[in-house]
Amino acid sequence: MKDLRNKVIIITGASSGIGKALAEEALSRGSRVVMAARNFDAMKQLVEENNFLPENYLIVKADVSQKQECKTLIEKTIEHFGGIDILINNAGISMRALFSESGLSVIEKLMTVNFWGAVYCTHFALPWLLKSKGSVVGVSSIAGYKGLPARTGYSASKFALQGFLESLRIENRNNGLHVLIACPGFTASNIRKTALGSDGNPQGESPREESRMMSAPLAAWHILRAIQKQKQTLVLTRQGKLTVLLNKFFPVWVDKLVFDHLAKEPDTPLK
Repeated sequence: MKDLRNKVIIITGASSGIGKALAEEALSRGSRVVMAARNFDAMKQLVEENNFLPENYLIVKADVSQKQECKTLIEKTIEHFGGIDILINNAGISMRALFSESGLSVIEKLMTVNFWGAVYCTHFALPWLLKSKGSVVGVSSIAGYKGLPARTGYSASKFALQGFLESLRIENRNNGLHVLIACPGFTASNIRKTALGSDGNPQGESPREESRMMSAPLAAWHILRAIQKQKQTLVLTRQGKLTVLLNKFFPVWVDKLVFDHLAKEPDTPLK
């Protein structure tokens, strides 16, 4: 298994949820971690509360929807640590609204953050990752395997992300680059609270019972283990694995199951 000690790991979306848990777990394992997100104070609080050694981390305020900020993130990483071993494209936002009622700006924002943010970071980091024979990771979703109603922009961005990463893997099959597509399934995190409504504003609260979901630290542990084992794909939670499996053989039936399941959410837009 790949040893993560002293490996330089960039984690986007590191201020909350799975990204925060990934940063905490990686630093605890002795990795050198670059945390990137828009919320600088949250990342600073994480390292201070855990007393992580300053020489083992770098905090970069970055919005992955901005190409230049992604370029700057990679440049600061190289300047500080001299290389990159692992890039974890974790930053993402969700939505909960019918396509027929959503402004196009909502779909565009989802695609820009979830898809283009990963493309930008990977593009600028790739020369360094090829040099180190490192890993590119995309934190996707079951929504990248099965389209979810009232999440058209989210599912589209995750399908696109998975297609991009799969193509990247095949292109570099002889170059020593490891590519992992990680799909956590429903995980207790901040993403549903910040999910966009039809008007583009965050909905402010989760429509799901977060306490019954997989925890972000457990999802982070599985993702880092998958990197160590050089896995190509990772699908988490029993529900997520069943959805992916059954959809291969009974897609029409799974359409109904998915609709019925999401239609039970409080204040659902599904009718």
